[in-house]
Amino acid sequence: MTLLEALALLLIGTLAGFINVLSAGGSMLTLPLLMFLGLPPQEANGTNRVSIVLQSVSAVISFLRAGARHVGLSLRLSVPAVVGSLLGAWLSLQVSDALFEAILVAVMAGAALLMLLPQPRLDTRPLTAERLTPAVYLAMFAIGLYGGFIQVGVGILFIVVLYRMLKIDLGQVNAFKVLIILVYTLPALAIFLINDQVRWGYGLLLAAGSMLGAWLAVKVNVSPRGAFVVKWLTVAVIVAIILRLLLG
Repeated sequence: MTLLEALALLLIGTLAGFINVLSAGGSMLTLPLLMFLGLPPQEANGTNRVSIVLQSVSAVISFLRAGARHVGLSLRLSVPAVVGSLLGAWLSLQVSDALFEAILVAVMAGAALLMLLPQPRLDTRPLTAERLTPAVYLAMFAIGLYGGFIQVGVGILFIVVLYRMLKIDLGQVNAFKVLIILVYTLPALAIFLINDQVRWGYGLLLAAGSMLGAWLAVKVNVSPRGAFVVKWLTVAVIVAIILRLLLG
């Protein structure tokens, strides 16, 4: 690994951690970066989980210190997500590199389009245990399955389930999201570790940047205008990455 590659991992990791906590899309930057640095797709997919776990730890600690609540409800939602994550991680190791790259391009394009859709204004309310219906648990299993398989853009799915389905305010969505992602990513990472698909040097450098970005995202109050600019810059970078993947 060269010094330039190390700096790229730290920089992109910081940006991804910041984006992941505030909205979604960080893995659309980090996973292709690892592949561009020469890691095979499955190794890149596994190595990316190191960053996700550690940035989630950083974000969860920051949210708890900031007064986030409902940890018990988050853990209840995590149970079906963990089951799905284990299955998704195993399935990801069964596909060929070419198929994985094709899936990556497709989901990145879809996620980028979803990021541009305006969020409807909803009357939100706090989450309570009686609102956790079987449909919600099934949706969390599906999110875990997808996250275990590829993770890219999973935050958008959380917004669909927690904001649109359960009508939780976006601040609480972010707090729920980072804890659930932490819980379900740990067993997924174990699957990749068992199959020798993790490069620790790359993963820890990426994680160092991601933890910094996650910490900054919790501390910084981003204005609506600033969030708008960040979203469009992220989409522009994603489009460039998709073109790079398509062109080989």
